[in-house]
Amino acid sequence: MRSAFVFPDGGPTATVARLDRLMPGKDGYWSNGKLFVDFMDDQEGHLFAGWDPEDVRLLDSALGHRPSWALLVGVSSHIDGTAEIRAFVSHVLEAGGVALDDCSDHCWTLEEIDAECKVDGLGFFDFRTHAARHGHPPWTIARASSGRQF
Repeated sequence: MRSAFVFPDGGPTATVARLDRLMPGKDGYWSNGKLFVDFMDDQEGHLFAGWDPEDVRLLDSALGHRPSWALLVGVSSHIDGTAEIRAFVSHVLEAGGVALDDCSDHCWTLEEIDAECKVDGLGFFDFRTHAARHGHPPWTIARASSGRQF
């Protein structure tokens, strides 16, 4: 599953209300079958566990502070997901904030995502270019019924 961390500006209450209007969910988890969204709170200090310290510094710099919560968005491996995640971040970053994907070390603003900016040759959620650069096979959609890939 490909994923992105999203750090919306504004409080968690407003973001949760926005998510409740956007897709079904409860108890800090939302899904429409294509996107899987977890609300992550840093109350126990685990939000940035496993993060490279430089990535945390980049995030702190982009936001001007260390966030205490985030949304972790997983994209189903059964779809391309580009349109879905772009639509999602358009809703949740409407008031500001940034998103980080699996493909680059850049903190993406909504303006950059909407303008399809490239940083070091990569756009937001640019898994195809990332895979090609690292010698991975191109992304394929798994057929749920047969298990075949095309």
